[in-house]
Amino acid sequence: MGALLLENMETTQHEKFMQMAIALSVKNVQEGLGGPFGAVIVKNGEVVAASANKVVPTNDPTAHAEVSAIRLACQQLNTFNLDGCVIYTSCEPCPMCLGAIYWARLDKIYYANTKADAAAVGFDDHFIYDELDLPMAERKLPIVQLLRNEALKAFKQWEQSGQRTDY
Repeated sequence: MGALLLENMETTQHEKFMQMAIALSVKNVQEGLGGPFGAVIVKNGEVVAASANKVVPTNDPTAHAEVSAIRLACQQLNTFNLDGCVIYTSCEPCPMCLGAIYWARLDKIYYANTKADAAAVGFDDHFIYDELDLPMAERKLPIVQLLRNEALKAFKQWEQSGQRTDY
């Protein structure tokens, strides 16, 4: 098979999965279920999980489409490590979702709308990026450290545990 034909087939597959993510985002808005976001997770060319944003119906501010899809994929594959999987998301991931994607070890992110597109319709995460650039003492949300020495006990036990599962 020619390289160009193979590349066109791969592009078509990527577009198919992205269209699924976009369709989830559109359906979510049409049915009044929440934000205009959808995500699909694929492994070896097969969809293992798909979700729209579920923040409003679940009263869970972490139930973004990407996080919800990651949760479903982990359940489906019975693992917390999604190495070998790719995520297609209708919008560039927010800081929380990007963090979750990294922690889940997904291989690649494909996205449609940009964070600027999201900001233009009221989903602006710029303040989070700005906050992360500030020293803790200057952030809008007070951050106070307490009882570090007591908390270190758990870390020391983890470090010495023969039962731990690294991730």
